[in-house]
Amino acid sequence: MQLEEKLKLLPTRPGVYLYRDKEGKVIYVGKALSLKNRVRSYFQPGAQQPAKTKVMLGKVADLDTIVTDSEVEALILEQNLIKEYRPRYNVMYKDDKSYPYLKVTLADDFPRVMITRRRVKDGSRYFGPYTRVGAINETLRLLKKIFAFRSCKQKTLPARERPCLNYHIKRCLGPCVGQVDQDKYREMINEMCLFLEGRQDDLIKRLAARMEKAAADLDFELAARLRDQLRALRDVIERQKIITSGFEDQDMIAAAGAGDEDEACVMIFFVRGGKLIGREHFMLQGVESLCHEEIITLFLKQYYTDVDFVPKEVLLAAGVKEEQAVIEKWLTGKKGSKVVLKVPQRGDKKKLVDMVMDNARLTLEQHLTKKSLRREDTAEALAGLAQELGLADPPRRMECYDISNTQGTNSVASMVVFIDGKPANQQYRRFRIRTVNGPDDFASIQEVLGRRFKRAAEEQKLLDAGLISSREAKFFTLPDLVIVDGGKGQLSAARHVMRELGFSHIPAFGIAEREEHIFAEGCTNPIEINKNSPALRLLQRLRDEAHRFALSYHRNVRGKAGMKSLLDEVEGIGQVRRRALLKAFGSLREIEKATPEQLSAVKGMTKKSAQAVYEFFHR
Repeated sequence: MQLEEKLKLLPTRPGVYLYRDKEGKVIYVGKALSLKNRVRSYFQPGAQQPAKTKVMLGKVADLDTIVTDSEVEALILEQNLIKEYRPRYNVMYKDDKSYPYLKVTLADDFPRVMITRRRVKDGSRYFGPYTRVGAINETLRLLKKIFAFRSCKQKTLPARERPCLNYHIKRCLGPCVGQVDQDKYREMINEMCLFLEGRQDDLIKRLAARMEKAAADLDFELAARLRDQLRALRDVIERQKIITSGFEDQDMIAAAGAGDEDEACVMIFFVRGGKLIGREHFMLQGVESLCHEEIITLFLKQYYTDVDFVPKEVLLAAGVKEEQAVIEKWLTGKKGSKVVLKVPQRGDKKKLVDMVMDNARLTLEQHLTKKSLRREDTAEALAGLAQELGLADPPRRMECYDISNTQGTNSVASMVVFIDGKPANQQYRRFRIRTVNGPDDFASIQEVLGRRFKRAAEEQKLLDAGLISSREAKFFTLPDLVIVDGGKGQLSAARHVMRELGFSHIPAFGIAEREEHIFAEGCTNPIEINKNSPALRLLQRLRDEAHRFALSYHRNVRGKAGMKSLLDEVEGIGQVRRRALLKAFGSLREIEKATPEQLSAVKGMTKKSAQAVYEFFHR
């Protein structure tokens, strides 16, 4: 069905609409109370649309709709689809990156606390998101000082004869050696969740009551431990600023930027029990021509999709227009009690929101200044690199290749891409070396570059014939500069295969790690670049990133090969059981420590196979 026909048949019910380009890729997701009215408004003759919307509409080739029972359901579905498709023309958190969360694995018998960037529905609680890794690491260190939760990584606790060091220094309750039952451990985890929610006053009352009871029961060791815990908590609370006379839980949100800028900063302050317990800021991109009300509306829908705790009051520097009722209804359903959005006009709350706005403006100014300086530094480095290497123009796309192996075994290679001096992580590629036996870096470089440029030639032919789209092609974009990690030998091998395949016009150089010498084809002596030159530092960053990427892949391949080869020697252990054992215990070392009873408890294992594994490691 053509787009024009679909527009005529749109329903008047609430739902979500998805715009697709000619390649079928989703480029925008939106929601509407009436799909018919909302979608058709985009295509009305003479409609006044922002420049960005006009560009998007010029690329719309198809339309999908999903009908829902209510506008709240449409809002939830819209955010889920935005997260799934990452459409180009939807406003999202800067760089579309995933932010870290603190995860509490409540589904475990003895829950763990860890940092993660993926939120899955596995019964865990997630606190965040945090915009700085340093902030979440600091929070985790603080939690370890106050709460004695286990830090071992296994989901199921392996039985131990002796506790680890953390138990002896009072940083773990020792569930692996039976020093605490599930109920007591769970009580401690619940108290930690109260702390993470910002409800420290409730937590202090509970701990104080437990301390008094322990003292009355003459359990002075427990009372002393609770006393130390209370002191640590009170130290934290004393550093928090009291900003309201009441004991409200509030989020305060303001946005700075937009207008002609492509980026905006949204600042959020967290007030719990009347105290300011923290703040976070988020950079949004693609917001040119949007007003503050639209930016805050978009932020609210994205942010509260990803958090578990919602306060009863959200104070805003700007309203959310016609969507306030549906957002309040959605947040109320998420929290389980009434949530209101307010835009204070006077009084203390107005002053507080103004303070949040001032912080947002300052953060945006700092961000734009740093960005401008980085851009200037990068442009200087690229121009200097072109001059030092004798290139006609500064290289926009640079590729660097590195080989990693252990005495010729499990050989792998990395291809790292920098565009305009910045890492383009999504375009990184990794290779398993297939045709080379032993530690031969020259032949490995030839294999990798041969595969890379053959794929480029093949994909270009398919693109010209219209058999694939640019989105499906992975190697057709050619580099302006190729860097090989190594000296004259590696460079000579690379140039040989590039000439054979017809890509000798692309300049290539080698960089030797020890002396940081740059080698060019046909030159006896290396190119001397000043050690403090921005051009050399850029090359070093590119080379180091290729080395890191290759090494991490090699470790992964080597580890899997080691596990596979060792467990394959055990009679009765095939691929399914091997995978189940590694999933249950996490490593060969933990499998080796396990008893036959623990091994047989793993799904798919029998007493006979468990005994075989145990005897294999204990012969």
